[in-house]
Amino acid sequence: MGRPIVAIVGRPNVGKSTLFNRLAGKRIAIVEDIPGITRDRLYADAEWRERGFVVTDTGGIIFNEQDPLKLQVKRQAELAMDEADVIVMIVDVTEGVTPTDEELAVHLRKTRKPVLLAANKADNVKLESEAAEFYSLGLGEVRPVSSLHGRGVAELLDAILDNIQHLPAEEEIPEEAIKLAIIGRPNVGKSSILNAILGEERSIVSSIPGTTRDTIDTVFQRDEDQFALIDTAGIRRAGKIQGSIEYYTVLRAIRAIERSEVALLIVDAADGVTDGDKRVGGYAHQAGKGCVIVVNKWDLRRQGERRTTIRDFTTHVRKEMQFLSYAPVAFASALEGKGISEILDTAKDVAENCALRISTGELNRIIGDAVDARPRTEKGRAFKVKYATMVSVKPPTILLFVNDPDMFHFSYRRYLENQIRKTYSYEGSPIRIIAKTADKEKPE
Repeated sequence: MGRPIVAIVGRPNVGKSTLFNRLAGKRIAIVEDIPGITRDRLYADAEWRERGFVVTDTGGIIFNEQDPLKLQVKRQAELAMDEADVIVMIVDVTEGVTPTDEELAVHLRKTRKPVLLAANKADNVKLESEAAEFYSLGLGEVRPVSSLHGRGVAELLDAILDNIQHLPAEEEIPEEAIKLAIIGRPNVGKSSILNAILGEERSIVSSIPGTTRDTIDTVFQRDEDQFALIDTAGIRRAGKIQGSIEYYTVLRAIRAIERSEVALLIVDAADGVTDGDKRVGGYAHQAGKGCVIVVNKWDLRRQGERRTTIRDFTTHVRKEMQFLSYAPVAFASALEGKGISEILDTAKDVAENCALRISTGELNRIIGDAVDARPRTEKGRAFKVKYATMVSVKPPTILLFVNDPDMFHFSYRRYLENQIRKTYSYEGSPIRIIAKTADKEKPE
């Protein structure tokens, strides 16, 4: 089922982003003492006692005329209840129970998901004792924490672990099936692409319902190849959700990406590449999954004043999403049913590339030639690669044994990656290169 999702919810300025950063082990979210500073919903990988999970920072609940406070509270709570495996509600022990806390708690009490109540800013023993008033919210045990100083965070993590380690698994997708996740921001045509794929490929093998939530994986046969579309229920449903739709889409996309081999990132040709497209594409890249950028509604750019060539639009995509420079771009019109076969052909190639392994001898030859052609020095010292090996695939992950990992600058990592791609293109697949200090026993 991929990694469980732990959602952090609460009103503005209670310290959600600080806790998010603490759990993720690095500073990711913007943290300032200003209500509503968290503009984007964020997620990060986290690990505790060798168990990995995804932690999401949902952003604060902000009042404005277009989105009344109570409605926003209700939407955010319902989204967390629907998508997360564990919900952590944050309150501020220095301010006590507020009406917004009570409103949020009302909705969280309705869920069957585990809800952990963390009383934040309990920086000392006196404040810890004042956390008891939050028992009035009816959410069970109150856990005093100080996200800033780390007090009580280990105990909170233990409680999270207790609630995720026994989660039931999804039903098994056939091992030979190529697992595809259709992802993208709202209203780009994900459901239309899904319907076009399933409409053309009529030999549906099965629909596999998940055991832990309302997911449905659709498995179908195409010639000699079997594909599995991950969480087709989420694709159909997301367009019907109103309100905080982006947060819903993000959680759903994260879960689908985790379980897939290749992500089909849908971009709306009429809109061009937007910041939302980049965000969702970034999730696939960070997860190390294969990716195909699918430009949907291409029929709208072939006509009228905004007429564009495939070459020009591809240039636009490459400029706006440089981090996905390895991902092929496919053009389609779900409305006209065009380009659908090409999407599946490309996805199959990408899945094969993600699983491609380079022999150790060949890899060392490529890396050695690259280092010789462009030596890296720093303060009079030469960066040396003693040995290279591909330790895993999906994505291809290369471990370099070097004299000094600190000298392995990101630009040099990119250079070595580009040299590898000259021989093995790995189209659609990210390549991860990790540097480690060479042991004396390693071959020269």
